[in-house]
Amino acid sequence: MQRYFIEETVTVGQSLQLTGETAHHMLKVMRMQVGDQIEIVTPEELAFIAQLQAADATQKQATVIIESALETNVELPIETTVVCGLSKGDKTDWIVQKGTQLGAHRFIFCNSQFSVARWDAKKQAKKLARLQKIAQEAAEQAHRTHVPVIEWRASLTAIAEESADIKLVAYEESAKAGEHGQLVQSLQSAQPGQSLICVFGPEGGIAPKEIEALQAAGFLLAGLGPRILRAETAPLYLLSAISYVTELSTL
Repeated sequence: MQRYFIEETVTVGQSLQLTGETAHHMLKVMRMQVGDQIEIVTPEELAFIAQLQAADATQKQATVIIESALETNVELPIETTVVCGLSKGDKTDWIVQKGTQLGAHRFIFCNSQFSVARWDAKKQAKKLARLQKIAQEAAEQAHRTHVPVIEWRASLTAIAEESADIKLVAYEESAKAGEHGQLVQSLQSAQPGQSLICVFGPEGGIAPKEIEALQAAGFLLAGLGPRILRAETAPLYLLSAISYVTELSTL
């Protein structure tokens, strides 16, 4: 069943008119007919089942009635922020799309000392808006109730000001040195409802001065296993590990 995020608060039994891209996707892309059902999610992150009552594809308008509430919880127990130094090409798109599907709560992208890619200041807003759209589409596909927020920081060291219950840096030098316990220890001690932030470098890694600044702010260095991961793979490894420890291993 297709899921859409809306900007209105709704109640069961209410009639609601959908317009713009949402209605266009329903009627033109998905070719929905009167009587078909969809799932909608409100700004309060509440999910409902709705039925299509009337459709006007030409005017991009669809009227639905809210039938029932959905009580499922699909969000990671730990609110996870993924911080990435800018990488080349479409890697930021990949990280946001796949990371959203795996449960990330927020993404922060930033310049770093070893970043090859740079965002022109005039284009930052446009790039963030594009990534935000990717996040929403991925959240709809994954049937989530939360759309991750995409943010920008001018430098990796600015992340030192971020607060969280668990603060980590995915550092390949730790992995090379054989460190393998910090991530496991952090995840096993985490409690539902806590927050976690993890910093990932671009293709060139994280500079020593950046590591020093993050450590001074309480970030712990964590290896992600004995293999060297690509910049766009490492965040997905972390999110998968969080899901395993906090969701699958508790079943």
